[in-house]
Amino acid sequence: MSLGPLPHPFACESKFLAQPPRPLPRDGLFEGYASLFRVVDLGKDLVEPGAFRDSLVRRGPAGVKLLWQHDPAEPIGRWLSLVEDRRGLFVRGQLSLAVARAREIHALMREGAVDGLSIGFRCERARTEPRSGLRRLERVDLWEISLVTFPMLPQARVSAVKALPGAAIPAHA
Repeated sequence: MSLGPLPHPFACESKFLAQPPRPLPRDGLFEGYASLFRVVDLGKDLVEPGAFRDSLVRRGPAGVKLLWQHDPAEPIGRWLSLVEDRRGLFVRGQLSLAVARAREIHALMREGAVDGLSIGFRCERARTEPRSGLRRLERVDLWEISLVTFPMLPQARVSAVKALPGAAIPAHA
């Protein structure tokens, strides 16, 4: 999936949750929002509430792949929980720390160097606004969610990463 040219680094804006992250019980676990409802991404897509519902029922967490940078040759773990709430698609995943790439990503996540989440999907139903070009995604078939350096939706971020035995740290500490 090509994101096109990257924005100028000084043009980026990031906003993080004010809530403290929840403690997680085992190493390699992390959580965050992979998608936020009614927030326009850099590609002019906006996900409507309920867009993931049918796909989550059909696939469940086991049917959605956890990849690195949308690369199907780089599976790095598994999704434990994928839930649509009022805000968006909240996810909990576990990195497979027996995999070298997952250990590297885990270290980068603990340091705050990698914290982006990005969805890979097939659009099943959408409406495009002719004037703005905004595409409202009403139903999508979710295939994968990736940990990424630059998410298409800048607010889609990991909020907590398991770092030390018995403690979780914010991904942005």
